[in-house]
Amino acid sequence: MQNNKSSYSQEFMKRIIIYTTFILIAFCLNAQGLFVGSYNIRNKNDWDKKQNNDWNIRVEKICELINFESPDIFGTQEVLNIQLNDMLKLLDRYAYIGVGRDDGKEQGEYAAIFYNKERIELLENGDFWLAEQTESPQKGWDAACIRICTWGKFRDRQTRKEFYFFNLHMDHVGVVARRESAKLVVEKIKKIAKTSSSILTGDFNVDQNNEIYTTFTQSGILKDSYQVAKYKMIPNGTFNSFNPLLKTNSRIDHIFVTKDFSVDNYAVMTNMYWLNKDEKKKIKGHDAPDEISFKEGIIRTPSDHYPIFARLRWK
Repeated sequence: MQNNKSSYSQEFMKRIIIYTTFILIAFCLNAQGLFVGSYNIRNKNDWDKKQNNDWNIRVEKICELINFESPDIFGTQEVLNIQLNDMLKLLDRYAYIGVGRDDGKEQGEYAAIFYNKERIELLENGDFWLAEQTESPQKGWDAACIRICTWGKFRDRQTRKEFYFFNLHMDHVGVVARRESAKLVVEKIKKIAKTSSSILTGDFNVDQNNEIYTTFTQSGILKDSYQVAKYKMIPNGTFNSFNPLLKTNSRIDHIFVTKDFSVDNYAVMTNMYWLNKDEKKKIKGHDAPDEISFKEGIIRTPSDHYPIFARLRWK
């Protein structure tokens, strides 16, 4: 009888050990990943407000999505200083790095990088301009605007792994500027990050069929997270022009990663919101329960770009 009890106890302990081991393995595998993103939030301007794309409404929708998805770190584009402060009020877990592109302080658009302070630790950061002279604000080549790239060196508090994150917004007009900027960014990554794990996000203003896109994918250090992702959700391209009815296959926003990352998931998030029309007429939906009634709404997108996200894992 005693032997049976002892045998049962040993078997029970074995099962507990095996079960606990599986849990620890699953936790460690999950902790080794990073959830990253890129979002051109569209600068605040009076024209958009007149077109029912008011920043005061859009910022709430943008930050609701970010808080729900909870990326560990993500790049943004077209962020003015007033928008930066509005976002920080709603994203209480996040800090940022970046400067205004026009003066290296607060003037002009930021290519700000937001990171979850509870998960990610900032070790070092800097900025360079997409121009012949990279250390101060100026237009490069045939660019229509001053353009900047912000970068940071970070440490994952869970895994203690270190990585670099670069974020940019390339020019929307200058073909030469985009071509030369792409070459410049690849060289800067090699110089700053060297062989360290690196992530590059941004609005590149070129899609996956453009020759400039291949500057990154054929650089020998970077790959498009979309191309290598195991699971994808791509209902549309990444630019919508504030018109949710438009459809495109072009992806001008990208997440490039070094080869020491594998990519589990990639998504273009096509979230929308509705503004109420002033009409008082209620509409009954087809096959809807009697308790439900509708009003016709105006469908809007939070930005003229859709955000993109990728779940990465260190190999």
